[in-house]
Amino acid sequence: MLVRVILVDVNPKMVAAWKATFEENLEVDVVAGSMLDQQVSAYVSPTNSKGSMDGGLDAVLKKHFGAKIESAVQKEIGRIHQGSMPVGHATCVETGSPMPRYLISTPTMTRSSEDISDTMNVVLACAAAFQAVHMQNARLPGSIRSIALPGLGANTGQVPVEICADLMWTAYDLFRRKEFEDFGDLRKALEEELGGDLGPVVGKPQKHVVKAPGIKAAPTSDFDDEEEDDDDDDGNEDEDEDFDDQE
Repeated sequence: MLVRVILVDVNPKMVAAWKATFEENLEVDVVAGSMLDQQVSAYVSPTNSKGSMDGGLDAVLKKHFGAKIESAVQKEIGRIHQGSMPVGHATCVETGSPMPRYLISTPTMTRSSEDISDTMNVVLACAAAFQAVHMQNARLPGSIRSIALPGLGANTGQVPVEICADLMWTAYDLFRRKEFEDFGDLRKALEEELGGDLGPVVGKPQKHVVKAPGIKAAPTSDFDDEEEDDDDDDGNEDEDEDFDDQE
C-alpha cells in the first residue's frame, strides 16, 4: 500500500533544509507549520528512552491528547522493553482520536536534553518510526496511510538542520526501498548503508517477529485520505507552544 509522508516544522531553517534535501522527492510534502494541523493517520514524536513527555513536541501532544497518551506510551515501553526503549526502536499507540489515530514515539536520546550532534541517532530514530509504520500495517493492514514527522534532534539535540535533513532522507530512502522483520534487521541494514557501526544500543531491545507486507511511500497524486476529520480539532492551539523541534 501507499503511505503519504509529511515533514512539518515551525523552524524555517529546518523547512528550508528539507526542501533542499528532498527536492527530487516530489511525493514528500514539506510543510511550514504545526504538527497539530496535519490531517494524517499518525504523528511521529521524538522522545527519550523512558517515554517521558515532558518537553518539546511530546509536551504539546500530551497537552493535546491528555495525560493518558504518556501513560499509553510508557506502558508499551514497559511491555516491550522493560521500561527503557533503545534509540533505533519505536512504539505505536492509539491516541483515542479518529485523526491521528496513532502516535509513534521514537527516542532520539536516552535522557531528556542530550546533545546528540555527534551521533547517528537521527537516522536511527527516523528509520525506526518508519519501521513502526510497517509493523502497525502488518498487524492491521491499511491502518496507517499517512504520517507526519517533525525535525528530529535539530533543537534540543543540537543537530544542525542540514545534517538532520540528510539523515532523515537516508531513513526515508530506506523506507521506500526495503522492509524488515524487526528493528534489529533495520539497524543492520542502516549500518550496511552507512558503512559502519551506528553506536551502542542503550536500553533493553526486544525482538519483534511481525513481518510487514510491502509498503511504499505514496506520491501525493495517488493519495486519497478517506479518514474522517478529527472530532477533537484543536481550534484553540496556542501558537506560542509550537517549537522548532522536540527532543
